[in-house]
Amino acid sequence: MTTSDTSPASGSPSAGAAAGPGGFDLDNGNFFTDLVGKSGDTTGQHQALDPQDVSIIIWIQDMLQTAWFDALAPYHPTAVGVFSRIARRPASESATNRNKNIAALYASYQVIKPVYPDRADVMRQLLTFVGLDPDDESEDPTTAVGIGNTAGKAALKARMHDGMNFLGDEGGAYNAQPYDDYTGYEPVNTAYKLVNPSKWQPQAGPHRRRVGGGPGDKGIFVIQKFATPQLRLVKAHSYKDPARFELDRPEHLDHTNPTRYKRAVDEVLAASASLTDEQKVKTEFFDNTYLGVLQSTKAAGLAHELDLDGWVHLLFTSSVAQLDSLIAAWHHKHEDDAVRPASAIRHVYGKTPVTAWGGVGKGTVDDIPADQWTGYLPAGDRPEYPCGTTTLVAAQAQAVRRFLGDDVLEWTQPFPAGTTQTEPGITPAKDIDLHYATWSEFEKDCAESRVWAGVHFKKTAERSLEFGKQFGDLAYEFVQRHINGDVEG
Repeated sequence: MTTSDTSPASGSPSAGAAAGPGGFDLDNGNFFTDLVGKSGDTTGQHQALDPQDVSIIIWIQDMLQTAWFDALAPYHPTAVGVFSRIARRPASESATNRNKNIAALYASYQVIKPVYPDRADVMRQLLTFVGLDPDDESEDPTTAVGIGNTAGKAALKARMHDGMNFLGDEGGAYNAQPYDDYTGYEPVNTAYKLVNPSKWQPQAGPHRRRVGGGPGDKGIFVIQKFATPQLRLVKAHSYKDPARFELDRPEHLDHTNPTRYKRAVDEVLAASASLTDEQKVKTEFFDNTYLGVLQSTKAAGLAHELDLDGWVHLLFTSSVAQLDSLIAAWHHKHEDDAVRPASAIRHVYGKTPVTAWGGVGKGTVDDIPADQWTGYLPAGDRPEYPCGTTTLVAAQAQAVRRFLGDDVLEWTQPFPAGTTQTEPGITPAKDIDLHYATWSEFEKDCAESRVWAGVHFKKTAERSLEFGKQFGDLAYEFVQRHINGDVEG
């Protein structure tokens, strides 16, 4: 961990140097905490991607934060970039944050332009706001602008054909779109026929839905597709083959053992029948990738004193853990192709009434036909096992613990009365503040929230916690090697 040092170096601008255009002090400010992270949208309502598009969001975040790490590496005493190996700059150039801030901002812009084109204008405005020229495409490795542009372009180039199919040009499919599947995955079941009750069944849902659930276009339905099954083929940072990470098979979802299968179903129904307002809030909190996932590392950083390098190294450590854990999770999702609770509940109980949350528009617990049961949140567009969100949060938590040296999170997130998106104006009945003092509390609630939401089984959530932790350790060790310059080439 790098702690704050505010003593100005000899011959460097003083710590009290005046702020530049827009009020941002390039010499003493922090591009992330003061600009990029401060203005980030935590709800997802102004983002190009749905907050549940976790695989794509995490993939993009990793590219961006790798670019930041590489952009600052030349100004660090020992750090070596991941996708670019730019020559180290004289120590005098890192006496203040100026060059680091400039390099990181230009690296950001190079990534955002092609990946988030609808946000490119915002980034242009930000660069102009702090007195920089967004049209400066210099790649001069002796300048901060050139270093930032080089680092950003290198990160982009490394990820363009890494298996994620960002350009939509893999596999030669007709009318292919960015992030399309090119692996030929096909579900065993259709949305209308459950051939194998142990396997994933795509769900039919409204053409448009609100974040967190709720009705959409009446009479217009779409069938789920496995979102980015090719993620399992993406190149990870800290390992070569996700198949090396063993995970017990989901025997609790084997319908040929009806006793065990029914037990897993009944655990979901019991959670659904006893939902509290706080649990409902937590399901939406953790389901929103922009909020429950992306903001948690920032919250932990704010609870510690970090300098600019420390922030970038922390964020990169977290993003490596998240991406690498999701790649392995998607490997097992594809391998096991496991059933989601809604399909399993209907298989076990058919039209028999079950006691559960009554659904959107009803809200209260009621006895409803099992074939009409829905979770508090819509089921994800991918097989059930393991839980991706729990896996990546467990990985993130362990990575941040290792980096910061403790379990401290200290994050409070307010939810005013009536602000859930599944039951707007109703839930919560009164203001709720979610408070997490530690990562241990946070990851435990994340796992349990997937069961409360009705989108995962209890045993799946429990196993995903343990499965994810190992990727936090791998990420920390990978990043530390690059910080210390202990890498080849």
